[in-house]
Amino acid sequence: MLVNDSKNNYNSIYKDVKTRIIENDYPSGTLLPTESMLASEYAVSRPTIAKVYNQLQKEGLIKKTKGLGSVVLNHYTPGNITFGLLLPGAGESEIFSIINDQFLKQSESGKFNCLWEGATASDAEIRQTLIDSCCNNYIDKRVDGIFFAPIERVNNSADINLHICNKIKEANIPLILIDRDIKKLPERSDFDVIGLDNFSAGCIMAQHLIDAGCEVIYFFYRPDSATSVNMRLSGIRETVINNKLPFTEDHVYCADPSNLKQIQQIKVYSGKTGIICANDATAAILMSSLDAVNLKIRSDLLICGYDDMKYSSHLKYALTSFRQPCEEIANISIELMMLRVKKHLFSPVTIQLKGEIVPRESSVFI
Repeated sequence: MLVNDSKNNYNSIYKDVKTRIIENDYPSGTLLPTESMLASEYAVSRPTIAKVYNQLQKEGLIKKTKGLGSVVLNHYTPGNITFGLLLPGAGESEIFSIINDQFLKQSESGKFNCLWEGATASDAEIRQTLIDSCCNNYIDKRVDGIFFAPIERVNNSADINLHICNKIKEANIPLILIDRDIKKLPERSDFDVIGLDNFSAGCIMAQHLIDAGCEVIYFFYRPDSATSVNMRLSGIRETVINNKLPFTEDHVYCADPSNLKQIQQIKVYSGKTGIICANDATAAILMSSLDAVNLKIRSDLLICGYDDMKYSSHLKYALTSFRQPCEEIANISIELMMLRVKKHLFSPVTIQLKGEIVPRESSVFI
């Protein structure tokens, strides 16, 4: 245990307290030290301990009750099935945070234990350095299965993902990929994949903009995006062409949405143009850039995204988005992993789940 060490920080304290809970130093039902007491023990500020306790509560390991304190709820017991969560995208997208939280919530049933090493830094490069050590830790602990959301938006993401998957495979640990495969179609990896039906999601969003009056559809995504983006693009392309509208490589932009020079190259036909962004994060930045180059959303063009982030409805123009079935992704992943752990042998499967469009003002002309 790290006590009275000047190097103590949130991460080290969080890991230490969580380890003490998992290893039953703090058994289920135990009342944890008060925030002030633990702050004194670690020689840090009370808000730092409050942050630690808040995270542990979010993971379902403790419950904070006003007037009572923080009680351990951990169900981790030796001998139970143990899964490792490797969801680096939780630092950037809310969908992975929701999926992550659902895994932890389901673990409260006592049917399995969940190990979560974090790796949720908002910076993609930092996540890259964290993910390998997390994977090694799960392998060293001989977990029964690992859920992995492939990393994206770094130049060598394909190599990193393949490296991680190969290590897990060599360790003979069942692996389920969350959200997307590590390979682009027509190739297919040797692992189960569970996520959104991205082709259908592309079709639905394109048809929505066409029905709203758009005759020119563009797709906008950032370099080194996930393979799921390709499936959305395929759905968009097929739907636009089926509506007898043009869709060529000139209608696809792979660029930085904050680069105004690149944004000015988009040919906007006032009152007839729609832009589908690969996700809400890209759309939010692009909306600001469009405004900077005097292109007006709702009068000149419409715009939409994917993931239905919390901020989507609070942008200057409430953003039409596509909501993913995050909790269902987690639940079905657990069911499939249980079959893998019980040695039910079958070929790798791909499970594509239905999402839903959430229409807002950004996709309505005025």
